Parts: sequence; C-alpha cells; structure tokens
Amino acid sequence: MDLPEFRNRSGEKLDTSFHPASREDVLVILGHGLTGNKDRPLLLALAEGLAARGWPCLRISYSGNGASEGDFREATITKESGDLRAILDALPPNLKIAYAGHSMGGAVGLTTAADDERIRVLVSLAGMVRTDDFCEREFGSVSPDKGCMWEDPEFPLSQHFVDDLTSTGDLFDEAARVSAPWLLIHGTEDDVVLIEDSRDAYDTAEEPKRLVEIRGAGHSFDENSYPQVVAEVADWLDAHLR
Repeated sequence: MDLPEFRNRSGEKLDTSFHPASREDVLVILGHGLTGNKDRPLLLALAEGLAARGWPCLRISYSGNGASEGDFREATITKESGDLRAILDALPPNLKIAYAGHSMGGAVGLTTAADDERIRVLVSLAGMVRTDDFCEREFGSVSPDKGCMWEDPEFPLSQHFVDDLTSTGDLFDEAARVSAPWLLIHGTEDDVVLIEDSRDAYDTAEEPKRLVEIRGAGHSFDENSYPQVVAEVADWLDAHLR
C-alpha cells in the first residue's frame, strides 16, 4: 500500500509508521493517548499483533507529540480530531478504515467517528469520555501555563488544553451518535481514566457494540494483557470490517 505524507490542516507534518499485511483495501489507524506517541508499547504490540493476523496498521503521532511537527501545548482533543480527519482526507477513498485509540486518543476517535462515516469500525482502549472530570482529577491542582502534566517538564499544562477538555465536558452525545460497530476495552485497575467511562459509554451506544473488561489491567495495559487486547480487536475486525 502506497501511503502519502500526512500533514494536518495547519500544514504540520505528522509522523507515522506503517505495518503492511496481507489484507487488501483495509487499514487500521492507531492513535495514542495524552503525553504519548506512536511508539508507545501498547500501540506497537497492537500493530504487530494485528499485522500478523493480516490487518495493515498505521501508527500515528498527533501534532505536537513524538516526532510530529507542532506544539504540545496545542495538543487538544479538538486539534487531534482535526489531525485524524486530515489523515482520512489523504487516504485512498476505497479503503475500509478502522480506528483504535488509547485514552485521549480514544476520545479523538469517538469525536471523529460520531460524525464521520469513513471510520467503519471504532475501538476505544481505556478511552476518555468524561473529559472535564479527567482534567480536574489529574490536573486540578496544577496552574495552567505554569505547571506541567504529572510533574513532567516535557509536557506543560496549557490553558488551551484545560479549556478544551472543560468546554467539551463529556462525550456521551457523541457516543449516542456512533453508527460504527464499537469495541470498548478497559482495565479494571485503571486509575487514570476510570472504567465507568467505558461502562457508561457502552450503555449509551447503539448496537453493534461490545465492552471487554480486563481484570487487573491498568491504564496502559501491560505485556500480560496485550495478547487479549490484540485478540479482542482482531476478532472485532474480522466480524465487522468487511
């Protein structure tokens, strides 16, 4: 599959990695979470596992993250949703596309899939739904434009980011509009994005849908749970990306 260079609507180049596989006319796009990038272990494990089962995958770093161009302080759900739409615009129109997003990348996928039927299958991995609650719980004691996310100076907390998550509030209206078959996977020990986000999104969503709770897994899953994540996603793709 020949893929183009990807740039968002601001002209910023997006860093990507492609995993070829045997199936034709399909592509699984993998999006990372907050402070992440395309090379996070979960995305690598998922891409390699799916490609081994015949599913071509494209790992992406959203603008301002990893080796992509842009400013991390502008990396919001709203901007990253625009990045994803720019990627969809650049892909061949005949491709059947699935999107799998982790954490805030799950919120990006949900926001996009609610209004863009080019995402034929949606997968949320510990996907963020209550954006305002997340921001207050994780960063409520941090001063925007002065402090950092999780005390890491590489990731400054911007007022722009806080305003975007706060004004969004939650994504339950979007969850109700998703028409793509939707798989939600969440670890029961996730203390970053609470499992209730996935449970309540599942209750809001229309069929076809599936919620998988992985006992003992945390927010980013781990080597013990990666095989189950891969298997669940592959089975969902087999059933619905046709």
